[in-house]
Amino acid sequence: MSDTTTETAAGTDGNEDVANRSEIVFLYDAEDTNPNGNPLSANDKPRIDETTGAAVVTDVRLKRYLRDQLDDDGHGIYVKNPSKSAQEDVPGRDALFTRVTGLDPDTLKELSGSEAATKFLTHAADVRYFGATCSFSSDFQNKLGDEFPGQFIGPVQFSHARSLNTVVQKSESKQLSTVVASDTDSDQGTFATDNRLEYALIPFHGIVNEVGASDTLLSEADVERLDTLLWRAVKNQTLTRSKMGHQPRLYLRVEYSTDAFHIGTLDDGVELTQEKDDTELRNITDTLLNVDELLDDLEAYAEHIESVTVTVDRHLEVEAGDETGGDEYLIEQLEAAVGSESVVEVDPYA
Repeated sequence: MSDTTTETAAGTDGNEDVANRSEIVFLYDAEDTNPNGNPLSANDKPRIDETTGAAVVTDVRLKRYLRDQLDDDGHGIYVKNPSKSAQEDVPGRDALFTRVTGLDPDTLKELSGSEAATKFLTHAADVRYFGATCSFSSDFQNKLGDEFPGQFIGPVQFSHARSLNTVVQKSESKQLSTVVASDTDSDQGTFATDNRLEYALIPFHGIVNEVGASDTLLSEADVERLDTLLWRAVKNQTLTRSKMGHQPRLYLRVEYSTDAFHIGTLDDGVELTQEKDDTELRNITDTLLNVDELLDDLEAYAEHIESVTVTVDRHLEVEAGDETGGDEYLIEQLEAAVGSESVVEVDPYA
């Protein structure tokens, strides 16, 4: 984006620019469900690492949940979910810009390219977070002007996630049949296999890049919104037959005070240590999450940490040292690692 656009808007709605880098660890589990089907496989089979047997969930799947939640919360988004819109409401690629910004195409002629970009980013929350490639017709691009970028690089990125456990596919998965009566009284049906996993505990690792934030006008308020958005997205956007069974279990956002610094391996600091074998896991009460390395990392780099924002599900049991405990115990351990004044508990529904 041009310097003009960056200087024009400090944040999207009067909020402060993002000053610090953040690192995110987000764990949710999937019980009797398909956490991320592969559309190129037969019957949308769950993605599974062939070597380790871990379930794989892509960042695209997580971002879809987040975009849909932003949409439900009333924020404008550029990459809409086609399944949540009537077919006749799906606009062409040029009309996407008009839909997001509310600007008449003729009005664009009165704006510079950087001004059009600012309008776009102000109204497209998902682009501020994740970026986007904008493809318009040549005529429409001419209206936007040369200073309107063809691509925005998202400052919020997540890695692909691999479950902490080796997963087991449900042995009782059956073929499903759907029969629809036609106007001629004849029945037509389709068949598909219902593929699900018994249980998977899935850790996502994410970074909020304060350097890239200025290019998409990501604000401090946008970053703070993540502290409830991920939790609510997994709760609210999995209320379909194929996705029922998802529950968020742990959210951590570590904000750093040192420029251009992050630990980078916080997600490697959690592992399952319960006595049950992976093949026997069926829900969160079967698991024990060891957080020793996570706490060691936080303590070792405490001087670089501004705050640790956390939400813990009450059913999560953690192990630290030789002791185990629930959500309150984990909060105590975090406070011991970085100081009680640096730990901020968040209620996603407050």
